[in-house]
Amino acid sequence: MRYIIIGAGAIGGTVGGRLAESGHDVVLVARGAHYEAVREGGLRVRTSEGELTHRLPVVQDPTELGELRADDVLFLAVKTQDCAAALDTWGARPVAGGGTAGELLPLVCAQNGVESERIALRRFRRVYGMCVWLPATHVEPGSVSAAGAPYTGMLHIGRYPRGTDDTARHISADLEKSKLLAPVVADVMRWKYGKLLANLANAVEAVTGVLSGDEAIALYRRARAEGEAVLAAAGIEAVGEQEQKEARGDRIRFEPFDGSERGGGSSWQSLSRGTGTIEADYLNGEIALLGRLHGVPTPVNDALRSVANAFARERRAAGSMPVAELLELVARAEERQERQERVS
Repeated sequence: MRYIIIGAGAIGGTVGGRLAESGHDVVLVARGAHYEAVREGGLRVRTSEGELTHRLPVVQDPTELGELRADDVLFLAVKTQDCAAALDTWGARPVAGGGTAGELLPLVCAQNGVESERIALRRFRRVYGMCVWLPATHVEPGSVSAAGAPYTGMLHIGRYPRGTDDTARHISADLEKSKLLAPVVADVMRWKYGKLLANLANAVEAVTGVLSGDEAIALYRRARAEGEAVLAAAGIEAVGEQEQKEARGDRIRFEPFDGSERGGGSSWQSLSRGTGTIEADYLNGEIALLGRLHGVPTPVNDALRSVANAFARERRAAGSMPVAELLELVARAEERQERQERVS
């Protein structure tokens, strides 16, 4: 198999680097300054074992590859808000021997949230969900860092919407050889909904700084409580915190390179790079959507989604809002919700 990593940022770059390190054929897809840096100097992957530079093929779009190969695996690691554009670009590409990527090739969705698989299934026949637990950072062009040890991360994989097959098992085996735990599960979306609940903290972390302190943690717990209520109303099962913890066990530890605390997560990194977009619509916004569909109020997640989007749109600095200010915005959203309920 050849792995085409569409989105060679924190997750894609780490997975691509680890696969290349274990001898697999890898092509990276990147944009802008990151593309230029990788093309000129290779992809630097820093782990607890040290730093390696991988001189890998890197492209900006599929036309640079020509026909795709019948043994290609498309590993989609762009943020969910960028999924549709990426899939439209890749889905119609011809595959050697006839047919298109959307008709023939396996596509692995390695994003937070639960929407990318639905977006993909409109365009691709063979879609695989992947629940990503991989503490990695990408804030500098040409470089990614991952501090998990002795395994770099855990990537549950399965067919979407459910089931397993030989392709999932083959991908899992390649990842396991590359210091990435990759359990094959028939209920991958159950794992992704569990991760969605955890990712409701991303907006808090992105706008106020690394998630810590009693007030910030309590705010996340309120957002999660809304999420759990919404999933219960929708009849959606999600893996619980204890089951996730037991799955990882002591097989993945966070080992910082210089004694520092872990940096911010994916939403914080988006703000730090000034991308102008953030994934909040598909995290807190997913809970808001389900809440509206099933009659469950979600004022905390509504407020977090709105604030995170404003930060991204205005390119405000990550972590620049005091927790007290964010709590005040959430309180106003709750008051508005209460007024609307009294009127109705």
